[in-house]
Amino acid sequence: MENKDHNQNHQSEDLPQVLLLKPTPVMAVLGEHQFSSNKYQFLKAWESPLPLYQFLTKYANSIQAILCSGAAPVTDDLLQLLPSVRLVVAASAGTNHIDLMACCRRGISVTNAGNVFSDDGADAAVGLLFDILRKISAADRYVRQGLWVKKGDYALGSKLGGKRIGIVGLGGIGLQVAKRLEAFGCIISYNSRKKKTFVSYPFYSNICELAADSDALIICCALTDQTRHMINKEVLSALGKEGFIVNIGRGAIIDEKELVRCLVEGEIAGAGLDVFEKEPDIPKQLLELENVVLSPHKAVFTPESFLALSELVVGNLEAFFSNLPLLSPVMDE
Repeated sequence: MENKDHNQNHQSEDLPQVLLLKPTPVMAVLGEHQFSSNKYQFLKAWESPLPLYQFLTKYANSIQAILCSGAAPVTDDLLQLLPSVRLVVAASAGTNHIDLMACCRRGISVTNAGNVFSDDGADAAVGLLFDILRKISAADRYVRQGLWVKKGDYALGSKLGGKRIGIVGLGGIGLQVAKRLEAFGCIISYNSRKKKTFVSYPFYSNICELAADSDALIICCALTDQTRHMINKEVLSALGKEGFIVNIGRGAIIDEKELVRCLVEGEIAGAGLDVFEKEPDIPKQLLELENVVLSPHKAVFTPESFLALSELVVGNLEAFFSNLPLLSPVMDE
């Protein structure tokens, strides 16, 4: 029995090592067993009594891949300590927590969640838009507070059909948002890094012009240096007093201070927000506004999407250690 345990431990030690700085949200929900494989083993930094720098120095030459989430950024300084790393796997659609330029310089491949979250993210975006237009959450509060009896009928909401919707970022999620809203009879336009030849929706290279020609903007793009605070005072002013905004991308894509000011002063009609600049801290004014619907950065998270993500993460790691093509490369060096 002791020999058997010894052999198993020896075999485990021979497996390539994948660094986990912190548990990812999907692993916390599904459990580590959902990510286990006979192709690699996880090296869990948070379980070590060593300070992180000493821990990374100790295993610097054996760590070949990193599995990460937004809570554990992959920085240039981190990669400098880990010369054997050749793959970074993001357990998310966004990669703003990964220094992509540093990975590129070092010939490190990067993967993300691909289109795993597209359907659930699109459902959530449409749900937030529908909520703020029809005042569903606000009307729910009105009824629960007994105001229907005291004050009478609640204010009317607005129809979704026929609305001009500007989608910012026509990637996997954005495209599914467009398809869903077309079914409601909405008129779709979009802004993206470049024009998509496979769609017939009008393309706007200028985000202010898109906002001016839209009844609502839905933010689905990634957070980059180029998109940080892309939705600024000028864009919100162009959207106007009758305009709505939904954000399921990243909080910092919108200048949050400007957004709060516009909402408080009535310069835009309402907002549905799943993401914020300094999560989980949310500006107090947003909590007090009736024309704002808030969600705790959960737009793409469902049991089904988490299960699909776990399969994709394992698939990418196993492909890498088997010298096969990666399943969802962001960069494949």
